[in-house]
Amino acid sequence: MAIAFYTDNIQFPKQFKKRQTTQWIKEFILGNGKKTGEITYVFCDDAFILELNRHYLQHTYYTDIITFDYSAGDKLSGDIFISLETVQSNAEKYKTDFANELRRVIIHGILHLCGYKDKTRAEKRIMREKENESLRFFADKFQTIPTKSIPNA
Repeated sequence: MAIAFYTDNIQFPKQFKKRQTTQWIKEFILGNGKKTGEITYVFCDDAFILELNRHYLQHTYYTDIITFDYSAGDKLSGDIFISLETVQSNAEKYKTDFANELRRVIIHGILHLCGYKDKTRAEKRIMREKENESLRFFADKFQTIPTKSIPNA
């Protein structure tokens, strides 16, 4: 199936490598015993994601990602919205580079589609471990500089 990337009122990040990212996501999904369905990423700004948060989740705060899950059985499908502005802020906060933080958020959405949650402290710890594992896999596969692990929340 397909993984697509779009933007809304923002430009694609210069560091973004669509082919590598797509391959990484598909291999990650397969490695988790799932199949790739229709997955759409939309990179947007803070204003857009805040409006989604208000409209669909009744939240009045900014976030880096919102995932709408349409998965059926083992086939992962969904719409994943990522605020590039918040990703940049988080990269600065956690002292990591933007590309690494973007990959973390990209795989975070896939983890939600795989059924992982992040509401409790224990769930957040598991989610962070899975993100870090996935980022190490990306670094090994594409010979990039290993990413800095972000401590568990």
